[in-house]
Amino acid sequence: MSDRNTVLEQLRAAVGDRHVLTGDKATRRFRRGYRFGDGPVLAVVRPGTLLQLWNVLQAAVQGGAAIILQAANTGLTGGSTPDGDDYGRPIVLVSTLRLTGIQLLNEGRQVLCLPGATLDRLEQMLAPLGREPHSVIGSSCIGASVLGGICNNSGGALVRRGPAYTELALYARVDARGELQLVNHLGIALGDTPEQILQRLQSGDYSAADVSDGDGRAASDPRYAEEVRKVDAATPARFNADPSRHFEAAGSAGKLAVFAVRLDTFEKEAAEVFYIGSNRTDSLTAIRRQLLTGFERLPIAGEYIHRDAYDIGERYGKDSFLLIDKLGTARVPAAFALKSRVDGWFERLGLRGVTDRMMQLLTGLLPSHLPKRMGEFRQRYEHHLLLKVSAQDAAATEAWLRGFFNDHEGGYFHCTADEGRKAFLHRFAVAGAAVRYREVHRDQVQDIVALDIALRRDDADWFEQLPADIDGRLLHKLYYGHFLCHVFHQDYIARKGEDPMAIEHAMWALLDQRGAEYPAEHNVGHLYPAKPALAGFYRTLDPSNTFNPGIGQTSKARGWGSCYCDGH
Repeated sequence: MSDRNTVLEQLRAAVGDRHVLTGDKATRRFRRGYRFGDGPVLAVVRPGTLLQLWNVLQAAVQGGAAIILQAANTGLTGGSTPDGDDYGRPIVLVSTLRLTGIQLLNEGRQVLCLPGATLDRLEQMLAPLGREPHSVIGSSCIGASVLGGICNNSGGALVRRGPAYTELALYARVDARGELQLVNHLGIALGDTPEQILQRLQSGDYSAADVSDGDGRAASDPRYAEEVRKVDAATPARFNADPSRHFEAAGSAGKLAVFAVRLDTFEKEAAEVFYIGSNRTDSLTAIRRQLLTGFERLPIAGEYIHRDAYDIGERYGKDSFLLIDKLGTARVPAAFALKSRVDGWFERLGLRGVTDRMMQLLTGLLPSHLPKRMGEFRQRYEHHLLLKVSAQDAAATEAWLRGFFNDHEGGYFHCTADEGRKAFLHRFAVAGAAVRYREVHRDQVQDIVALDIALRRDDADWFEQLPADIDGRLLHKLYYGHFLCHVFHQDYIARKGEDPMAIEHAMWALLDQRGAEYPAEHNVGHLYPAKPALAGFYRTLDPSNTFNPGIGQTSKARGWGSCYCDGH
C-alpha cells in the first residue's frame, strides 16, 4: 500500500496538477451532497480522457484507496459523496464531468454515452433527429448524467419507458485479489488492451461493422410498459432494489467504474397537456385506472402535485423556474456550481444560506410566474394531475375526461402550449423547493426528511394520512410524483428540535405496513439500508469493496471486513 503523498503524485502524473484538488475549500462542492452526505477526501481528481480515468483508477487501487465516482452530484441520498471519516483508508473522489461525449449509433436509434454526458445534452443532440432519450424532464434540468441514471435505475416521469436500464456497458471492476479489470460488454469491437479500447472509443475509431447487436442484450427496459398496466397487482411497478433490473452497470450505484453505456433512443411525439384538479383522491384513482387500462396507448406522463407542494414550489422554487424558463436548461449546471462556490466563501465567514436568502428576497419582489388558470385550480382543488398524452390521443382523452367529470367531482382544462410547458416546469421546481425553504427558515427547520416511495399498484389509499404524533413534528408535507407509476416523492420539513432520523424510521414502519418499496428511484445512498438481494449484488460487483464503500449502509471496510486475499 502506497503512502498518501505517493498516491497524490501518481494522480497528478495521470491528469496534471490543476485537475487534482485537495483541501476543504477546493473539494467542497464535490464532497458535499445536494441534500445529504459529506466527508473528507484525499483528493478530487478530474480526468479529461477515458485513458486518464483508467490511470487514475490504477493509481488509487495500487495505493489502497477507496474510490467514489461522481458525475453531476445531483443525488438526494448521498450516494456519490463520502459519508463521514470512518473508511479506514483515504478516499479518491473521481469527478467525471470532463469526460463528455455522445456518439450516435444506427442513425441515432441508439447512442453511446461517456461518463460526463448529461441528459440535457443528449436531449439537445437527438432533437434534430426527431428522437429523445429515456428521460426528458426533471433531473435533466439540473445537469444529471446519463450514466448516473443507469447506475441508479432512475425512473423519471415518462410512463412507457420505466427505469433507466441497459445490458450494454464498458466498465472497470476490482476483483477479490485487488486487481483492476476492464470489461467490454458494449457489443462494439474496440481492441484487446485497455489502452486500445479506451482510446478508440473516445475518438469514435470504429465502423458500423464493429457494432454488433450485443448478443441480444437490451439497451432499455423491455417490459415496463406491460408492467405498469397491471393496476390490480399487489406490488409496486418499479423500485430501486428490484433484482430483475440489476445487470452489471444497471443499478450498480457506483460499485463499478462505468466508462460508457449504450442505450436506445425513442421517437419524439407531438403531445398535448391536460391539467386536472380534484378534491377527492378516488376521482384521481379512477382516472389513473382508465388511463392505464382503457386506451390503446399509454399516456406520455402523469405528474401529481398536492396543493401544499404547489404552494411551497410556487414561492421557494420560483428562481429555479425563472432561470430555466428564461435561459434554458443548459445554463443551470453552471449556475449551481457558481452558487456552491459563493456559498462556500460565505460559510468560511460563518454565514450559511446567504445565496438562498438573497435569491428568495429578490424573486419575492417579482410578479407571479404561473399561468392564471393554474392559480384558479389551486384555489379550487387540493389534488393536481398534469397529464401529457400523444397528440393523436388528445381528442379521445378529452372526450373521456369531459364525460368523467359530468359524474365526478373535479375538473380539467386543455392547456395551451405555454401552459403545458409551465405546468411541468413548476412540477420540477417543486422538487427543489424544500431545500430552499430549509435554508431560508433555519431558525424553524431542523432538516428535511426526503422519501421517494413506490406504492403497490393496487393501493387505492395512495394519499398518506399520518398519525398525529408524527404529523405534529412537521412544519410542512410536500407530496408530488409520478402518479401513473404510483411513485411518489414525499418531503417532510421537520420542526426545529425534532430528530429527522427518528421521524424517517417511523415513516419506514408505516410504509412497510402498506407494502411500499423505498427508495423508488434515487438509490439507497447512505440513508437507506440495502436489502439482502441488493447488498449481495453490490458484493458480487465489487468483491474487494473498493468502489463506493458503505453504500446502502453496508461495510466500509476493505474486502467487506473479511480476510483480504493480497494481505492488505
